[in-house]
Amino acid sequence: MVDPAGLGRPPSGQGVYGISVAAELLELAPQTLRVYEAKGLVVPARTEGGTRRYSDADLARIRHIAELLAGGLNLAGIKVVMEMEVENQRLRDELEESKRRLAHHEGAGDR
Repeated sequence: MVDPAGLGRPPSGQGVYGISVAAELLELAPQTLRVYEAKGLVVPARTEGGTRRYSDADLARIRHIAELLAGGLNLAGIKVVMEMEVENQRLRDELEESKRRLAHHEGAGDR
């Protein structure tokens, strides 16, 4: 995949960091990342050999998990919040698409 920003970096969703590098970047223990994966909070890519590969998007998600933990939520609560955030974004996208269609339809009726 081509680097969209032209900065020599992989796309944000491409897994490039091994667990030890990801843990170091996040200042977490590798075991913490394994727990997050076991709880379904993050799903890193895997190489053919099964090695975890974390993307920039995964790292951002884990930072968000840390923020929610600092706010007093437990991992089960964080999972619910993150699922709701995804659903909320899906609904916002759907609403925007409906608004675009309506505007297009109304504009076509004015001709």
